[in-house]
Parts: sequence; C-alpha cells; structure tokens
Amino acid sequence: MPQWIIMGALAGLLTVGAAADVAANDNEPTDRLEQTAGASTALGSVAIPLSVLADGEHLSAGTYQLRLTDESAEPDAAGQSPSLNRWVEFVQGDEVRGREVVSIVPSDEIGDVAGAGTPSPGTSIVQMLKDNEYVRIWINQGGTHYLIHLPPA
Repeated sequence: MPQWIIMGALAGLLTVGAAADVAANDNEPTDRLEQTAGASTALGSVAIPLSVLADGEHLSAGTYQLRLTDESAEPDAAGQSPSLNRWVEFVQGDEVRGREVVSIVPSDEIGDVAGAGTPSPGTSIVQMLKDNEYVRIWINQGGTHYLIHLPPA
C-alpha cells in the first residue's frame, strides 16, 4: 500500500479524535460533576435559625452538618440529570436528624438560576425567603452550588 494512503488515513483518524475531544470538553463541568456525584460528600455546617420541615418531618432549629448522599431524588426534574437532584442529610453528632432534596447547580449554569449575591466558594447562606414561606440553604463548594428549600415547621 502506498505510504501516502496510510498517512492520509492516519491524519483522518487524528482529526476525528481531536473533534471528539473538543465535543467532550464542551460539557466538562457538568460531566465532571456527574462523575463525582456518586459518593457521599460533606457539604459543611449550617445554622438553621428556626424549626423547619425536611422531607415532611420536623427538624429543630440548630447547627447541622450537611452530608450529600449518593441517592438520587425521584422523580427527576424535567431536563435535569438524575445526579443533580439528590438527598442531603442533616446530621448532629453521629445521628441523622432529617433529610431533604438538594438541587445541584454546576458553576457554568448558576448564572441561569441566580443573579448577584451568590455565596463565595467554601461558604453558605441560610435565608428566609418569599414572605417567610421557606428557608433556603445555599452552599457553594468549589464553584458547585447546592440549594435546599425548607418550609417553616
């Protein structure tokens, strides 16, 4: 086989491989999040200023460690990956006191959901919103945003 045919075929394969790499990198932040979303993750500590309902159960005011589980929340939100709606546990000491669904928003999508005033990486905000109808816990961990909404008890 002539050498120029082999070189042409090799160049074609390299071009297709490079195009596939570029296409794969277009979704890199979300794909990377989905790959790591299978493990339990400590999200940090939050102080909830009043009693709330978490998954329909009473959760007293207090400070809780939040732990992201590997369990997807059902049903999935339309158009969203199952790994981006998961359960978070509210832990005091060694005991799980409650759990609730957390919406995970990758850094490249937070602008679609929130305006200004997002928490800095490594911090959280606990806010009473919408005429005291619910408490929002917003955690920014490494640029990934975790949003939990709890009605007052």
